[in-house]
Amino acid sequence: MAKRSSKAVNRKSANGLMPDKASKKIFKNKTNLDNGVQSKTLAMQIEDDVPCFPRGGATSLSRHEVDEVRAEADAEFGGLVRESNNNRRKKTLQKKNHPAEDDTGSLFGDGISGKLPRFANKITSKNVSPGMKIWGVIAEINKKDLVISLPGGLRGLVRACEAFDPDLDIETKDADSSFLSRTFRVGQLVSCIVLDLDADNKEKGNHKIWLSLRLALLYKGFTLDAIQEGMVLTAYVKSIEDHGYILSFGLPSFVGFLPKNDRTESRDDKVVGQLLQGVVRSIDRSRKVIYLSSDHDAVSKCVTKDVKGISIDLLIPGMMVNARVLSTLENGLILSFLTYFTGTVDIFNLENAFPTTEWKDHYGKNKKVSARILFLDPSTRAVGLTLNSHLLQNEAPPSLVKTGDIFDRAKIVRVDRGAGLLIEIPSVPVSTPAYVCISDVADNKAQKLDKQFQEGSNVRVRVFGFRHLEGLAIGVLKGSAFEGSVFTHSDVKPGMTVKAKILAVDIFGAIVQLTSGVKALCPLPHMSEFEIAKPGKKFNVGAELVFRVLGVKSKRITVTHKKTLVKSKLPVLSSYAEATDGLVTHGWITKIEKHGCFVRFYNGVQGFVPRSQLGLEPGRDTSTTYHVGQVVKCRVTSSLPASRRINLSFLITPRRASEDEIVSLGSLVCGVVEQVTHRGVIVLVNANAKGTISTDHLADHHEQASLMKSALKPGYKFDQLLVLDTEGENLVLTAKYSLVNSSQQLPLEISQISPYSIVQGYICNLKSGCFVRYLGRLTGFCPRSKVNGETGRITVSLKQSSCASTDTSFIQSYFLLEDKIAKLQMADSKCSEVWTENFGIGSIVEGKIHEAKEFGVVVSFEKYDDVFGFAPHYQLGGNDVETGTVVRAVVLDVSRLERVVDLSLKPEFVTRFKDSSDILPHKKKRKREANKELELHQTVNAVVEIVKEKENYMVLSLPEYNHAVGYASLTDYNIQKLPKKQFVNGQSVTATIMALPSPSTVGRLLLLLKSIGEAETSSSKRAKKKSGYNVGALVQAEITDIKPLELRLKFGVGFHGRVHITEATDGAAAEDPFRNLRIGQTLTARIVAKADKYEKNWKSHQWELSIRPSMLTDSNEIRDKLTPVAFNFSIGQSVTGYVYKVDCQWVWLTVSREVRAQIFFLDTSCEPDELQDLQKQFSVGKSVRGHILSINKEKRLLRLVLRPLSTIPNGNETIEDQSNDNVIENVFSLIREGSVVGGRISKVLPGVGGLLVEIGPHLYGKVHFTELTDSAPDPLLGYREGQFVKCKVLEVSPTGRGTVHVDLSLRFGDDVTSLRDRVDKIEDLQPNMIVKGYVKSVTPKGCFISLSRKLDAKILLSNLSDGFIESPEKEFPVGKLVIGKVLSVETLSRRVEVTLKMSSGSGALKAQMNDTSSLRVGDIISGSIRRVESYGLFITIDHTTLVGLCHISELSDDSVDSIESKYKAGERVKAKILKVDNERHRISLGMKNSHFGDDIEIQTPSKLTSDEDEGDKEEGEGEEVVDRNGQMDNTHKPNSDHQSQVEEFPVLAQVESRASILPLEVSLDDIEQADMDVAVSWTEEHAAVADTKDEKSKRRAKRKQKEDRELEIIAAEQRLLEKDMPRSAEEFEKVIRGSLNSSFVWIKYMAFMLSLADVDKARAIAERALKTINIREETEKLNVWVAYLNLENEYGNPPEEAVVKIFQRALQYCDPKKVHLALLAMYQRTEQHKLANELLDKMTKKFRHSCKVWLRRVQSLLKQHQDGVQAIVNRAVLSLPRHKHIKFISQTAILEFKCGVPDRGRSFFEGILREYPKRTDLWNIYLDQEIRLGDVNMTRALFERAISLSLKLRKMEPLLKKYLEFEKTVGDEERIEYVKKAALEYAKTNLGIETED
Repeated sequence: MAKRSSKAVNRKSANGLMPDKASKKIFKNKTNLDNGVQSKTLAMQIEDDVPCFPRGGATSLSRHEVDEVRAEADAEFGGLVRESNNNRRKKTLQKKNHPAEDDTGSLFGDGISGKLPRFANKITSKNVSPGMKIWGVIAEINKKDLVISLPGGLRGLVRACEAFDPDLDIETKDADSSFLSRTFRVGQLVSCIVLDLDADNKEKGNHKIWLSLRLALLYKGFTLDAIQEGMVLTAYVKSIEDHGYILSFGLPSFVGFLPKNDRTESRDDKVVGQLLQGVVRSIDRSRKVIYLSSDHDAVSKCVTKDVKGISIDLLIPGMMVNARVLSTLENGLILSFLTYFTGTVDIFNLENAFPTTEWKDHYGKNKKVSARILFLDPSTRAVGLTLNSHLLQNEAPPSLVKTGDIFDRAKIVRVDRGAGLLIEIPSVPVSTPAYVCISDVADNKAQKLDKQFQEGSNVRVRVFGFRHLEGLAIGVLKGSAFEGSVFTHSDVKPGMTVKAKILAVDIFGAIVQLTSGVKALCPLPHMSEFEIAKPGKKFNVGAELVFRVLGVKSKRITVTHKKTLVKSKLPVLSSYAEATDGLVTHGWITKIEKHGCFVRFYNGVQGFVPRSQLGLEPGRDTSTTYHVGQVVKCRVTSSLPASRRINLSFLITPRRASEDEIVSLGSLVCGVVEQVTHRGVIVLVNANAKGTISTDHLADHHEQASLMKSALKPGYKFDQLLVLDTEGENLVLTAKYSLVNSSQQLPLEISQISPYSIVQGYICNLKSGCFVRYLGRLTGFCPRSKVNGETGRITVSLKQSSCASTDTSFIQSYFLLEDKIAKLQMADSKCSEVWTENFGIGSIVEGKIHEAKEFGVVVSFEKYDDVFGFAPHYQLGGNDVETGTVVRAVVLDVSRLERVVDLSLKPEFVTRFKDSSDILPHKKKRKREANKELELHQTVNAVVEIVKEKENYMVLSLPEYNHAVGYASLTDYNIQKLPKKQFVNGQSVTATIMALPSPSTVGRLLLLLKSIGEAETSSSKRAKKKSGYNVGALVQAEITDIKPLELRLKFGVGFHGRVHITEATDGAAAEDPFRNLRIGQTLTARIVAKADKYEKNWKSHQWELSIRPSMLTDSNEIRDKLTPVAFNFSIGQSVTGYVYKVDCQWVWLTVSREVRAQIFFLDTSCEPDELQDLQKQFSVGKSVRGHILSINKEKRLLRLVLRPLSTIPNGNETIEDQSNDNVIENVFSLIREGSVVGGRISKVLPGVGGLLVEIGPHLYGKVHFTELTDSAPDPLLGYREGQFVKCKVLEVSPTGRGTVHVDLSLRFGDDVTSLRDRVDKIEDLQPNMIVKGYVKSVTPKGCFISLSRKLDAKILLSNLSDGFIESPEKEFPVGKLVIGKVLSVETLSRRVEVTLKMSSGSGALKAQMNDTSSLRVGDIISGSIRRVESYGLFITIDHTTLVGLCHISELSDDSVDSIESKYKAGERVKAKILKVDNERHRISLGMKNSHFGDDIEIQTPSKLTSDEDEGDKEEGEGEEVVDRNGQMDNTHKPNSDHQSQVEEFPVLAQVESRASILPLEVSLDDIEQADMDVAVSWTEEHAAVADTKDEKSKRRAKRKQKEDRELEIIAAEQRLLEKDMPRSAEEFEKVIRGSLNSSFVWIKYMAFMLSLADVDKARAIAERALKTINIREETEKLNVWVAYLNLENEYGNPPEEAVVKIFQRALQYCDPKKVHLALLAMYQRTEQHKLANELLDKMTKKFRHSCKVWLRRVQSLLKQHQDGVQAIVNRAVLSLPRHKHIKFISQTAILEFKCGVPDRGRSFFEGILREYPKRTDLWNIYLDQEIRLGDVNMTRALFERAISLSLKLRKMEPLLKKYLEFEKTVGDEERIEYVKKAALEYAKTNLGIETED
């Protein structure tokens, strides 16, 4: 854009009429440019289409004019007071304290009080701020952004990602260039919000304004209640439905809908992401849907209603409001609207586009007008309005003029003194207003405008800008504006020469400015003819140079300073249409390829120069002659403007060759080698022309081409060369034997090719297929897949089946060229060729065994020291040869290049000439005899003697023809690089004789194998396919693949089948029935069925086959076997299947091709270890036998169990419906009392509820608290959810709901003590008996204890202890184990009373509670703190009277400063027994975290579990009451705070409800009242009640009252049990009140809020959790911090900064190392590798002594496939303590084996083993990694090294066992015996050594 002249007055007018920064300075001071040269020089200007040209000066005004302009400037800037020398005036002004108005144009809000402002609000580049909402119009649509025209001539940019809301799921990165243009249109009015401003350091006030169109930002604060009918809203089209459009407002709380039946919807089609406006017609507040209408008339006329309490946040730019005039300002109006708001209208936004000087007369006070909001600033509450008639109609003003247009008769409408002129431009169809600033009026100096210009007079004006939103053009009257060829960007044309001034020089090039102010870029390559290392030194800023325009794209101009281009007099080529044949012009090289160069011209035009037109010498490399960027003169040879293609030539005047020199294509010529280059061979043809033979064209065989090239020397003569093409004066030749021989058949034109003909050719290119070249440029194309034929295009096929050779020319060319190469090499070395004459093919030679090797013997010859013979073991014929033995052998093959002879000592070869005494003289005679019966094209049977894979041929013998020796090729022309068919020595093959021994075959008999030579035609294939196969047919099939569950076979022509694993053997299923089969093996199989088309991968096999022996017999029963077998199975039947899949709950088997079976994972074993390793127990392909438990005929699915069923139910079939969760299978036939089953803990029930254990699909059992263990202090210790356990079934009983109740036990103790402790029946209890029980509930009058799952007892408060108990709840918590004595037993009422008093107890009880011998070192105990001392804690051990001391040194792993502040008396703790002194009766305890293993957990109700199993139970006191039906009911206190959670299945809910029962509060004092105790029961049996008849009525009434109360409680309880997880904030609050320290509940609460899109609420919950959770719960707090980090990473703004803030806070409260590791895990999980790497760098410095941190660093490098592991290891070894070196290096080596470079891992292991050779643990780890890698030889070598160590037998024994197991897995019997023998020898040796020691 053009800049204002340095003399321009850079100021504002008094009434604000001048557009901001209408023009800029052209040239700046050199110093300023040097200081600010950056890439931001190219920043986009803010103004709309402001041109760039010189327009006068700023310092040539007279003194009087300067004062006048300064006075006007003071008025605009708010009356800025200048300093005065009059002190009296200064003091007066200070006393008045008149505030100076801000001269930066700051905005004022609606809180106007006192004196009104003088000027209207106007947004400029100085007062635009983030958060401001502005109305704009789309001016440009680019590929990646939108250009928005804003009020006041400002321009803003909207990135593509900010044009839509994220919930639309529009990928703008992958969108094509037309995506934005399809969604938006130029001239569309949009509401924007300012995001950011990028300041330009070089020009003050020059900014980039970044905007956003996201409705989520514009409508922030909107709610459904704030929206009223009749409002105009903007929305995105989210999706297109059948009856309308789903709209998005960017807010998750409501959506919109636009029906299609609206009459306006037929005008245009909507697209997803399109912005549209609509009037609210109705609101469905229940469904939160807003119905809109997009009628244009209704939208344009809709006025925002005056709603009470409306805030500024609900105002949106573009809203239409009713306003009234409050006052007129100097440059506009101030209006009042919507009762509470005021706004201003500047003079450019009035109703009349041409306001005269009397415009104020039209706006009287309180005049009512309609206006639209133009902008609003929430920070200052400033509002700008517009009265523009076009904008009021919701349309952008029309753009009727263009930049650069000149109008001779423009009318002056208004003269603004000291500011500018308002002009009416006579555009068509209506006039356009234009404004001319005072600086743009004249070139010289500013005059008094009111004297120089009169209103109504005409002037000549030129348009140099346009403000799209106001519809206002910016004009200029300067005379210089009408001169010069370049005024704006549109005047710049490619190829024109211009003068420009250098503004800046950078690494990318130079920024230059044309005389008109237009800027351009001179790229670095175009700054000079040659490469410039330091452009800043050669090109000075400010220098004026001559440039030539290269191209103009949009407003980006590129120029060149290359001297040749600038001074060129040749025509300029700037379009493809100008490229006429013969045109000579200048261009520059942009790319150099092997086949030519690409040349660029002006305006992006490009052409290609083929290699033949480069003018190069033959063999000359293009890159050595030309370079990129070089200016070249070229000639147009041809052009296709429609295809944008131009062919060029560097030969301006090509030389015409004489008729004698012309060589026709396809002719054979001879040539002499002139030069050998790296690209090929240069040959002189006919003494005049030169040709080139590329390396690939020297031979048909790829391997021989390079050998031939290395052997060639200048002067060698080629007898026959084929001319393929010409490149200028150079010939393209080939020496390929195949092309030379078929030169007569090679086509030159497309007319010479007939379809389906086989023609020789060569591949010239490989892109999206193969391009096959013939003579000249005739090319055929072989696509990757089938394509439709195109006219004028040759489509070829390279399939071997169609193009197989029918002769032996391929192998013949090999032998001929080998002979030539050998002669060339012998000529260089001057060696004799006599030796080859004495080693003819088939001749017998005599030699001596020189050396015996593993693969054969080497034979030397007496006459020839440098010639050796070789005979493999197969050719020894069973002869036992030794070194030095003289042998006679037959020559099978001769390699002249390697001077090696292949021999055979087989008797059938040697003895055929045993009658010949002299071998060599009769050689020719023998050949004639051998060849007498051989005829051409005769088919013979041959035997493979030698296979030469490197040379791609093999040596054959013909036994029927006196063992004649022949040669056949292993490959062909089109399959040289494809895998070859494998042959073995001794294999019989069929071949055809194609050439008898002759000089043309180098004396060899050439054969063509049938498999290579015979190519089946498509018709023969179709014929064979039509013949087909039928079910029941026997076929010979070849194994192509062996899978665990099937064999893949092929047979016939193109037929494929499979053998299912169940079709491999008869009878019982064998383990691995495919183990004896190999790929390539041929089998006899019978077709049993066609493949099911609905089966996965059915296309890979068309037939189902069987190889079962019974199916291969020829009996008549086969037909019956092929009929489909009925699905006939019965429950209890034993079946066998093979494992094909193992998932988390089921083992899936295949019983046959159509029948599947499944085994529940808990039915596979009862041992926890086996259940844990389910995948290892059932590998794919393993044979499993089971018994049928249920049958599903519809799905053909069986449910199996491994153990036999105890009882078989009636009926043979049970249909199982997997979709019904309420179905419980035949449990009684599977589970019975006393059986042992496997289970998985589903839930740890609260209190003394016990465990809920899953024992089957939808089947759960309950383990009572007393059945967990044999009288342990804490039975739940060691149990966790998800743990596998071994259970014993105690009782199985049906319930009234159709479910089954199962009671389980985890007690398997069979000793007398454990059996004696069990009290299952009340009859087993006797007074004074010592019993154990667990506290079930505590009341103020005593407690209840559980003696067993069916028997409870009560303890009165007076019997709890010998002393006074202040708080029974603390001393006897629920679950505590107590030992007491039975006081009384009432069998009839089932009441048991126990005492815990020591005084009344027996000596045994006292001794048991004070006996320290029951304590063992290492036990984990729980207890309460009895006393706190400065040196430690005294802890009372639960269930005993023993007290232990935990010394202060054993309290924590860290130092403890103040023990009194951390621990208090009565607090519950967990400790480990460190030492027991029975004599002194002292116990030492430890509470360090290091004392407790990871596998020991104390299960609590708040323990975090999975989402489905976790829930908080209602805590309270209840009782189990037996109703009239004998069912047990649950009751709870009505004031319970906790909410119970219902399990997924009814059975779980029922078991859990029984587990959470707590007894009601029973009056323990009134134990004599039998009527109160009759109703109390803690078992499932009825209690007999024996009372007198006169009390029956009283008891009946009380019982009725209690039953009614219980029914109410049951109903309330049922309602709670029906609920799932909390579904509202209130429910979560209830749960939180009961689990304040549970991070799981808090995190779930946060997730719930995020699901409602309430991110702020989720943050508030996280803050509450961090404040609420106890400070000692470090793990729980850390969980919340991690969740907080994840929240900010997803929803933070910006996420990186938000995460860092939370991270810094978390470091203050949690272990820094754990917080760092958590943040690292989050970065790696979200693939933020850059942040993860930065964090790892900090961690390795902060925690340099942590092995875990360094390992994370290594793991990160390996996962990102980066180098530098060794450097990290070296750093870590220097930082880590020495005792951690072994751990770190070994773990690093394991990581290398798993995801890195195994060799590097080996080097790590080798390094530490050199230092610690006897560390068997390291050897074991090393061996495990090698075994996992699968390299058998490497692993065996490592085992051998390990067992060779000198170790004691007990250390060596594990290594030997591992070695033996390894060989059992991968080795054979020989290897196994070897390891056993080595173990015995080692044992003998070491036992002897140990005995001696």
